[in-house]
Amino acid sequence: MEKTKLYLLTFFFFGLFYTNAQESDLPNISLQDMNGELLDIQSLANQEEPIVFSFWATWCMPCIQELNAIADVYDDWKDETDVKLYAISVDDSKTVSRVNPMVNGKGWEYDVLFDTNNDLKRSLNIPMVPHIVLLHKGKIVYRHSGYQPGSEMKLYDEILKLKM
Repeated sequence: MEKTKLYLLTFFFFGLFYTNAQESDLPNISLQDMNGELLDIQSLANQEEPIVFSFWATWCMPCIQELNAIADVYDDWKDETDVKLYAISVDDSKTVSRVNPMVNGKGWEYDVLFDTNNDLKRSLNIPMVPHIVLLHKGKIVYRHSGYQPGSEMKLYDEILKLKM
């Protein structure tokens, strides 16, 4: 009986690993930017340089802390790695009007996209915000949920790996 449990447990964990390892294709979804233009996610991500999608919301204090922390070093990151960050707001119809004033007030130099219906968030199985997705040549190479001070440096380390 114990062998059966061990076998099932091993199979379950292998299945989880395999599923996560295969998660690299992006959905065919377009999101609106702050100027009202639709941008195709696959086209944005299918670049030579690293791309970061930072999922956030105006009501999420850890999201704002993370984007502020990255803003402090973003110019250096761009100079050193050519990385591009898209701050993807998951604010719904009730709070989306707060996005532009917040972005302008913070002085963030990120391109901001709106995932108001959470289509991209759902497609990528993102459980919560803040959530970082690092892409390279159209493939997801790193993900991280939550924010703690210093976790932006882990992201930077992952970005640097892509430039080697």
